[in-house]
Formats: sequence, C-alpha cells, structure tokens
Amino acid sequence: MSGPLLLRGLLEGSRSSLARAITLIESSRLDHRQEAAKLLDALLLERSKTTRQDSNAMIASTSTSTSKSRLPSLRIGVAGPPGAGKSSLIETMGMHVLGQKPSSSEEILNRPNPRSRVAVVAVDPSSTRTGGSILGDKTRMDSLSKDPNAYVRASPTRGALGGLAQHSNDVILLCEGAGFCSVFVETVGLGQSEVAIDECVDMLWLVVPPGGGDELQGVKKGIVELADMIVVNKADGDLLPSAKKAAAEYTRALHLVRPKHKSSTWRTPVQLCSAHTGVGVAEVWKRALEFEEQNFASLLERRGKQASQWMWAGFESLLIEAAREKKGEVGRTALALQDRLARGLTSPRKGAEDLVSAFFKELTH
Repeated sequence: MSGPLLLRGLLEGSRSSLARAITLIESSRLDHRQEAAKLLDALLLERSKTTRQDSNAMIASTSTSTSKSRLPSLRIGVAGPPGAGKSSLIETMGMHVLGQKPSSSEEILNRPNPRSRVAVVAVDPSSTRTGGSILGDKTRMDSLSKDPNAYVRASPTRGALGGLAQHSNDVILLCEGAGFCSVFVETVGLGQSEVAIDECVDMLWLVVPPGGGDELQGVKKGIVELADMIVVNKADGDLLPSAKKAAAEYTRALHLVRPKHKSSTWRTPVQLCSAHTGVGVAEVWKRALEFEEQNFASLLERRGKQASQWMWAGFESLLIEAAREKKGEVGRTALALQDRLARGLTSPRKGAEDLVSAFFKELTH
C-alpha cells in the first residue's frame, strides 16, 4: 500500500491500515524508515488540523465554564510485576471504556473527543539470543481484540531497556492518528526498572497483586514514586482481605513519597479492583478522567518534553547503529577501537570520547 493510501486508511480509522503502518514503523530497512518518517509527519499534520477544528467548534458552541478539559487522547501506562494481572485489567478496563457513552447532549458538547475507541500497545520481552518474542498479550485479550472499536498490538522489546519497545512512542502516535483516543501501554513487567514508561504516557498506573504492599516495598525509589495511581488488582474472594491490607500499606507508604506533580493538587490514590469480577473498575477509570481534567495544562506541556526526549533517544539509537554497522568516520573509529579495547590498550570511557570526536569531525566535512 502506497504512502497516500496508507495515510488515508489511518485517518479513516482502518485497523488493517494501522497494522501495516506499525509494521512499517518497526522495520529496520532504510527505505521503510524513510517512508515511516514521512507517514508520521503527514499524519501529525492532519491530526493537528482536526484538533484545532474540534477545539474551535467547542469554543464557538459554548460560553459556559462547565466544559471539561480533555486531551485529544489519553495515554495510560500500565506497569507492575509479573502476575499482577495487567493484561486482564487492561481487557476489563477496555471493555468498560468501550461501553461508556455520553449521557446527554451537553456531555457530547463538552467532550468533543469521547474515549470511545481503545488501543492497547503491549510490550513483550525479546530473547537476547534469537531476538524472538512470544507476543502473547493479544491472545490474553481475546474479547478486546475482537471488538471493532479496539485494537491490540503486541511489540517486541528487541533489546530496548525500561520495559518499552524501541518504537513505542511512534506506535502510540499511529494509534491516535487512527482515531483511538484511549491508548493503554502495557510494559514488560520487570517492576522497579520500568521507569521509561513515564516518558511516553500521560498517566502511569502501577498494578500490584494482593500481598505485595509492605511499606518497605512501597517506598522504593523508581516506578512507585512515578505512579499516578496504584491499583491493587485481584481484590476478590479469598484474596480480598490481603488486597485491603496491601492497599492500606501502600497508602501509608505514599505519605513518605514526594508528590510527583508539584504544581497540582493530585495525590497518588490507591484503588482496589478486580479484573475478574469487574468490581472497582469503573472507579479506577473515573479517577483516571479526574486526573486528566486536573492536570490538563501540565500534560500538554509534558507531551512536548516527552517528544524531545524521544527525539534524543532516537538520535542516540541511530548513531549507535551507524557505528556498529561501520558507517562513516564513526564506524571506522569504532572498528579501530575494537582491537585496542580487546588488548586493554584503552578504556571504554576513552573509546566513547573518541567516538564523539569522530562524530563531530564527520559533521564538519
């Protein structure tokens, strides 16, 4: 499918076009990368026009102060240890969101972008030996995958650190461009190391199982202090008492954690829910919408900073790849350094400085 046709399919909300676009984004071929970059820029341009039109329509249609501040899309990161039930929670939450309809014409007016379509970007770990990945999240979200207003995509990490795939941010942009206005990003599930997720979402949920809420665990540095909401899942049946205890301990522990949003009154809540029974799911989603409304202005600013961070991450990735492929002055320098490093004649630190010097030397020629 050509670029213009693919762009049109995305703007029309085609899931097959979205799948093709993501495959193009994740490709390692140079021609595919160039085509993907053009597609993303064209999509962002069209989306910015639509966003401005929607905003102007809302302003022209109402002069009251009752309209709620909503982002064009809401990006939610879902992190937590293996076994916490992240995939199950996302599926239950996704089906709940899909069932939410504006209750009145006033709500339709005040929310020009209702969260009526759901996308899930699920990141699975890749083998460090073969590069392969199980990519089983789509099979674990069977009901959500079959809904025409939902899209579930599993992406391999391919060696990327921090619980995310290398192109997660681009995939999110494609999902939003295709009209999916609630985007859930599920991380690999490595616990405290998954801090990179905070760089591509608006709100971060830390999902924990019952029995994992001791206070020492709760105040650890890392992802706990980045969480915008802690969700104690599996709060049902025999596990309900343990879940309540975990929630109480996390609540106490959070008093020792410095607030993440200094300019906001938002304080990280601890919510009980059960992805199995659905109890508490509506309350979790309600808190997410409250977070969006309270932090609307800061989230817009935050997205700009996140985009800059991903630009530098992409620059670093491409530069390292060029060096490893022995391209240009950087590649030649890297090749010469390999022998010196192996013989112990130079340090990795000095080698890195030499690579930087080679990079700037190549820029001046």
